[in-house]
Amino acid sequence: MSKEFKIRTFTINDYEEVYELWEHAEGVVLGSSDTKERIHKYLIRNPDLSVVASEGGRIIGALLAGHDGRRGYLHHLAVHPDWQRNGLGKSLTEEALKRLREDEIEKCHVFVLNDNEKSDKFCESIGFSKQTHFHVNSINL
Repeated sequence: MSKEFKIRTFTINDYEEVYELWEHAEGVVLGSSDTKERIHKYLIRNPDLSVVASEGGRIIGALLAGHDGRRGYLHHLAVHPDWQRNGLGKSLTEEALKRLREDEIEKCHVFVLNDNEKSDKFCESIGFSKQTHFHVNSINL
């Protein structure tokens, strides 16, 4: 297998292939906000920030990225198992962070499940620091 890949902007045309990748990715939890229609709205609100990696026309990695004008947010980083531990996750993350910086975003949060030590270690390895002074409260609308 070639270890060369191309990173490009995630478009709604990628949705089915990316969703399948997310479904099989350890640590990615999908919900009602991950429908094609909702992801399309997210991509429109955050143009050119989310990324996919492809090799030979097949998507092998994906990352949703966006911001609220103040803070950036990363969601659903997934890398195909055959491509893990080859720098692809880091490359996707660095590209998304570069794009956020170009939008003048100075701080970014990534959402990780409490018991996902693998993701915590990955985030730490690329410069994220775990925040222990706050937690997230949510409500379904």
